[in-house]
Amino acid sequence: MNKQKIVLLSVVSLLVLFAFGTFTYNSNKSSETALIAKENEERFIREYSTVIGNSDAEVTLVEFLDPSCETCKIFHPIIKDTMNKYKGRIKHVIRYAPFHKGSDYVVKLLEATKKQGKYEETLEALFKYQNQWVDHHVPNKQIVWQLMKYVGLDIEKLKNDFNDPKLDELIKQELADVKTLGVKKTPQYFVNGKPLQEFGHKQLIELIESELKKEF
Repeated sequence: MNKQKIVLLSVVSLLVLFAFGTFTYNSNKSSETALIAKENEERFIREYSTVIGNSDAEVTLVEFLDPSCETCKIFHPIIKDTMNKYKGRIKHVIRYAPFHKGSDYVVKLLEATKKQGKYEETLEALFKYQNQWVDHHVPNKQIVWQLMKYVGLDIEKLKNDFNDPKLDELIKQELADVKTLGVKKTPQYFVNGKPLQEFGHKQLIELIESELKKEF
């Protein structure tokens, strides 16, 4: 066997070993994520968590989002369309992973709108006009407050509700759950406690549909 063939076989062997190592690592990582999720089921929904849809639905979609995240904005209508398609069978639980600088401020503001029954309208507006109040993933607080007027909120009441110390505790709890559940980026999804292993809207829908096909 000449040197050229030996080198070629060595390269192929290394590539095979690398591919196997990568597959093993990803498989172990996926199993680890699933195990973390299973052992921390109580952390998926907190008493204060926003639940959209049928509370008795057979499928629970938990989303950890960041209002400043562009990908969260892109996935938002996809989730709405899927819920409309399977009306009454999916409940959407919104959690927060405010990774971008200043996003915790927007989360507090969003949560404060609950006192005026304007949460969903505010979330829709934040995503719709995200490109106006977010600059390089950093929110412009002044523009965000202007947007609150557009939603039709009582600004003075909102300011008072925004300063509620309970909202600071809420943020701390969200960040603690983010750490425990191993949430590293946004959006991150769990369907009936199962983490979305391969990110993508098709993969998310497939995971949801696989749970819908089960007999409960």
